[in-house]
Amino acid sequence: MKLEVPFLPDEDYIGLLNRHAACIDAVHYGLPDDTVQDARVRLRRSDLDAFIEALQSTRIPDRYLLMNSRFHLQESYLDAGRLGRTVDTLQRLLSAGVVRGIVFADAYLLAALSRFSPQTARELEAVPSVNFMIDDVHKLKETLGLVDDTDFRMPSKLIVDRSLNRRPRELARLSCESRKRWPDLRIGLLANEGCLYQCPFKLTHDALIALANQASVVDTFRLNRDLGCVRVLSEIPWRLFRSPFIRPEDVNLYAGRADFIKLCGRTLGATFLGRVLQAYIEGRYGGNLLDLMDSLHWMATLRHVANECLPADFAERLSACSGDCGDCGYCGEMLEKCGRPLAPEIPRLVKA
Repeated sequence: MKLEVPFLPDEDYIGLLNRHAACIDAVHYGLPDDTVQDARVRLRRSDLDAFIEALQSTRIPDRYLLMNSRFHLQESYLDAGRLGRTVDTLQRLLSAGVVRGIVFADAYLLAALSRFSPQTARELEAVPSVNFMIDDVHKLKETLGLVDDTDFRMPSKLIVDRSLNRRPRELARLSCESRKRWPDLRIGLLANEGCLYQCPFKLTHDALIALANQASVVDTFRLNRDLGCVRVLSEIPWRLFRSPFIRPEDVNLYAGRADFIKLCGRTLGATFLGRVLQAYIEGRYGGNLLDLMDSLHWMATLRHVANECLPADFAERLSACSGDCGDCGYCGEMLEKCGRPLAPEIPRLVKA
């Protein structure tokens, strides 16, 4: 299956993308300025013209802009000046030929942009974010109906809920129904996020990121470390195997039920993305499984999980999981067999 991957304006990484363009379905990207908000905390700003020029140097024709912030300030929906600036940015991207559609998570913003500039909307696909958590045909129908009520073009693809990576029957059912009703819609799966299964912190975490991007001071990692998923995984590390990730070795198991695989981790830099892309293109990785995970990257410095040590039936076994961990013990056994804690690194001091 082909891959959808993040774009970064890094020369070496762009070279890697271009060398493997035949394996890549599309790229997605967030903008380096404040015009458009996405679902990651923005730490740095850079020149938009240079960013567009870098996008134009890729040989992957399908490029999607991330507008997937959970929410925006009320003025973003109602103020003509703010909407106008957003539309101007979209038109710049369209004129440069670097955007096929937008990935959205905020239905208010989609409706507001469509009403403000229907002509711009008609030029762009509106792709529902994975954070709509579409896991059955009824939710898919209603979400597509939301797009159909606007002037945006219907999506040609979307990513279904992460939990379906571990629910093969439900995934097959949704895929089958989708192909009957919407034969031009392609279904994708998010492979390497590494979040908790059915994460109970997810919606609030996304809202806190949106809040942080509205110039509020929010330390989401500290909250997760003290109260959320990082705390859970620090205390019960074997729960990392309950995460619905897809290893490079297991991608082919989803053939026939999905059309492409999405990789994530754009905030972790070009070196991380290059490693992940290479592993999924080759269909194998001999190293620390956590080095491929986005949300679990913090754990890679604390624990080594030998990916090559995991059994061939790893994905099938977890996909048959009942969720009744007290009567099983499989994940704990796998961590004991294939994982080991890492000693903390102490920086070497060099005398000047």
